Amino acid sequence: MSLIEDLNWRYACKRMNGKSLEQDKLETILEAIRLAPTSMGMQIFKVSVITDPKVKNQIWEEAAPRQMMIKGCSHLLVFSAYTKLTQDDVNEYIDHLGAVRNITGDRLEEYRTKWSFLLGMSEQEIFEWSARQTYIVMAYASIAAATLRVDSTPVEGFNASRVDEILGLPDKNLRSTLLFPLGFRDTNEDHLADTPKVRKENKDLFIF
Repeated sequence: MSLIEDLNWRYACKRMNGKSLEQDKLETILEAIRLAPTSMGMQIFKVSVITDPKVKNQIWEEAAPRQMMIKGCSHLLVFSAYTKLTQDDVNEYIDHLGAVRNITGDRLEEYRTKWSFLLGMSEQEIFEWSARQTYIVMAYASIAAATLRVDSTPVEGFNASRVDEILGLPDKNLRSTLLFPLGFRDTNEDHLADTPKVRKENKDLFIF
């Protein structure tokens, strides 16, 4: 199937049927996240993979009661952004870059000097920058899921502070930005499952 067919197949699933997602498909979706582009390649985000029914239900009840798809999802991904960036974070990435690309000595130190400006950013600037990266990688997860005929729904409408508390994210210098349930559509309960996709016409969207 073509990419456009995959994108036409996907939609914002509102009800999921509780079917479990195969491990190989989950791993493919997670690998798409890992390989997605991010600013400077630093991947300043984390993804919590939630399978415990008690935790999923707690998030649904206490932080996202309107998001019914969470109840029936197989896996709930929680994207979170950094709230701090330390010298150790920068050094760890630069050292990893050097090891992967066989960069050493003065050239590697040039990277360290070049990226030292990151340490002067405020916590709010770090969070906003990091949060934007989670949206980029979420899009790759959504596309990967569609190619596998796995349903997904990006969710912004939730109590982020409560999710942070449930998952202990503040202790890790993280704040949640997106919920991303993965599973399979419940065609009997989801009124959007068979409705046409509504999108603007090309002439109304693109400027040439």
